[in-house]
Amino acid sequence: MTWQFRKAMLDDLDGIMRIENATFPEDAWSEATMRSELESRNSYYLVGFDPTAPDHLVAYAGLSLAKGATQADIQTIAVEASLQGKGIGGSLIRQLISEARVRGAAEVFLEVRADNEPAIGLYRNLGFEAIATRRGYYQPAGIDAIVMRLEVAAPKGSFTEWDRS
Repeated sequence: MTWQFRKAMLDDLDGIMRIENATFPEDAWSEATMRSELESRNSYYLVGFDPTAPDHLVAYAGLSLAKGATQADIQTIAVEASLQGKGIGGSLIRQLISEARVRGAAEVFLEVRADNEPAIGLYRNLGFEAIATRRGYYQPAGIDAIVMRLEVAAPKGSFTEWDRS
């Protein structure tokens, strides 16, 4: 199966919230919070879908990076349960890392539930390292968060530069 990704739009909010509530039943973000993320100029969100059914979202992920900042945060990522483990999440994260690099980030951070071994494995395989633990971060269950960091190599050249030689 080939999946496609595109920049999320406000019109995607219902589909994103469907995935959000199914994936995180205890600690899902509110619709207002997700709307705020999608509207923020410091955020970059992607959605994933099967090209034969482009109106049915199967995944999303978001990055936060203020203009001029060198640290980016992967805010959230979710993939429909039936499609987890098929590479969709890894593809989304790679695209967010690429966007962070283009925007000038030197580091990308994320938090992951300490009991989410598949996600921790994915992030480690992508080069993230655990740097801290936030005790009881995920509520109401009181699950610890592992803070992970990835150093991002600077992009080669610039899209705005032109070699006229």
